[in-house]
Amino acid sequence: MAAKTAGITQSLPPVTLVLGGTRSGKSSYAERITVVHPRGCVYVATAEIGDDEMAERVRKHQARREAHWRTIEAPLEIGAAIVAETEQGAAVLVDCLTLWLSNLMAAERDPANETEALIRALGQAGGPVVFVSNEVGLGIVPDNALARAFRDHAGRLNQRIAEIANDVFFLAAGLPLRLK
Repeated sequence: MAAKTAGITQSLPPVTLVLGGTRSGKSSYAERITVVHPRGCVYVATAEIGDDEMAERVRKHQARREAHWRTIEAPLEIGAAIVAETEQGAAVLVDCLTLWLSNLMAAERDPANETEALIRALGQAGGPVVFVSNEVGLGIVPDNALARAFRDHAGRLNQRIAEIANDVFFLAAGLPLRLK
């Protein structure tokens, strides 16, 4: 099924990556391109609510989505969620890879190994997958080792997913730019 979204007519391919900065409109755009899938759509949430501010962010995301979205919380095991939720051909929207990366690092799991496991899981997906991720490498070099490690892991993760993605979009000021 094709959708007309922000002037772009497209079918939902096997893997799509939507990148952007904070408040760039990437999640809304990813929702708009995913919801057109005729076999249903599942929202795989990677956020973990640790404080009131994050709870409010999650509430706003939930309120924006229509009732037919089903939400699965998968802060660490997104590969398994993708395989399970696409088994009947549904589309999966993973929001977002950078929160997933934060969760991996907090759990002291190796981001490179987890990324490769995610890639393998995508090979088993029975429906399209749309990833949302922050582009964090456009700013200054962070002043501490943890933040630099996060930025570097995020850059490698985004590159690896972009490499296998059929479509890649970059969002700025709510406007999508097709990169691939």
